[in-house]
Amino acid sequence: MSLRDQAEAWIADDPDPATRAELTALLDDEAELADRFSGLLDFGTAGLRGALGAGPNRMNRVVVRRVAAGLVRYLGDEPALVIGYDARHNSDVFARDTAAVTVAAGGHAMLLPRPLPTPVLAYAIRVLGADAGVMVTASHNPPQDNGYKVYLGDGSQIVPPADEEIKALIAPRAADVPVADDGWQTLGDDIVEAYLEDVVRVVAADSARDLKVVHTALHGVGSQIVLDAFEAAGFPTPIPVAAQQQPDPDFPTVAFPNPEEAGAIDLALETARHEDADLVIANDPDADRCAVAVPDVGGWRMLRGDEVGALLGYHLLARGVPDKGVFANSIVSSRLLAAMAQAHGVRHQETLTGFKWISRVPGLVYGYEEALGYCVDPERVKDKDGVSAALLVAELAATLKAQGRTLIDVLRELDVRYGAHVTDSFSIRGAGLPASLLAQPPTEVAGIAVAGFEDLSQGGELPPTEGVRIHLADRTRIIIRPSGTEPKLKVYLEAIAGERDTASQQLATVNRAVRDLLR
Repeated sequence: MSLRDQAEAWIADDPDPATRAELTALLDDEAELADRFSGLLDFGTAGLRGALGAGPNRMNRVVVRRVAAGLVRYLGDEPALVIGYDARHNSDVFARDTAAVTVAAGGHAMLLPRPLPTPVLAYAIRVLGADAGVMVTASHNPPQDNGYKVYLGDGSQIVPPADEEIKALIAPRAADVPVADDGWQTLGDDIVEAYLEDVVRVVAADSARDLKVVHTALHGVGSQIVLDAFEAAGFPTPIPVAAQQQPDPDFPTVAFPNPEEAGAIDLALETARHEDADLVIANDPDADRCAVAVPDVGGWRMLRGDEVGALLGYHLLARGVPDKGVFANSIVSSRLLAAMAQAHGVRHQETLTGFKWISRVPGLVYGYEEALGYCVDPERVKDKDGVSAALLVAELAATLKAQGRTLIDVLRELDVRYGAHVTDSFSIRGAGLPASLLAQPPTEVAGIAVAGFEDLSQGGELPPTEGVRIHLADRTRIIIRPSGTEPKLKVYLEAIAGERDTASQQLATVNRAVRDLLR
């Protein structure tokens, strides 16, 4: 079948007049059709994520209905499904289509009452006893994207082989998928109130609360939930960044709605300076991630995800960890948390990248990954949660403020006790893992001998995953892996030394050498 024939068949199958018109206008654009019909948007362990538009390699109502049908078939007879959505373009439409497919198949669909953070969806799955959950979100991706994240009844994201089993059941055509006109349940605000009531339990009732916080939702859905949570927990209400407070799917004040990106929290830092704040907290658009900035010598400083991960670990260890409780982090995150856990007699486990793995660690009491994701209350939310993490960071900052100390002071103390763990990362867009790296592993990097080289695809203590891990003789670690959601190669570096300046110099040298190695 020619590309034009495929496009015309798609148009005939598409229930959305907007994407039908879009594709009709492209019928003579062979290059564009080749991209859009290069295959079905990949359904993997994070569900779906991609650019909005017509065609199987885009996010649209045809793809969503087909995937929803596959999910419902996988779940079996009369499944109960909770469906959440953020404020991105078409998120509400895709959520209702999922509900319509579920009801038509004999299932029970429960739709969250409005655009809400991803952790509310993860929480609702277990509270409501659902068989699965769907969150329509593209997290911190650009405005032109959307996504479809799938959870099972334990409240965790799907992992293999569930992803492949669902994929095998995806319907070939939207026209073959029955849809209901109504019959799904729209949940009330009581589920949000229940989440808020539970999320404030992460902070102690008698801990310090004197703290001035500036918060930005980056045009996402986290603002009201975060303000309500802080107020319910007894903190002063955070000062919102007004220009970024309301949900806006076009993200007009940022080039990229990811708090890790340069410039994304500039307005928050400007507000913090004006307000003489103690702390800046930023959530990504679906509020499952939490970024932190603090005053430092010379101005405000954005903390790296590994630094926040260590600070939360420090705080939880100081409060006491239950017997047999486990700390966990992904392999690309710092080794500092493992050193801290060992010193306190707490078991630590390393996992593959992603909360689909971290949340499944038996006995988990705290898990994090360097990309600003923190699970501080796995009994209630088995996923990263930017709201509960924000509360716990605020509790630690307020406690330290009452003692005349700061988060920076704690980071310096950790350097002294465990050695300075300095991390960095960079990406190479469009690149895959070089075959030469596996065929001829390096014997040295930046003049430092390679002490260990692992092809992660061979498995071992962890399930197989594409990538390599290199340990140098001076304890520097290099991990190189393809991104699971974008066409790029990701590189993670960590150096450990007695002094932070020494570790930073080691890291800069290795950074340059690795870039040369991957050219």
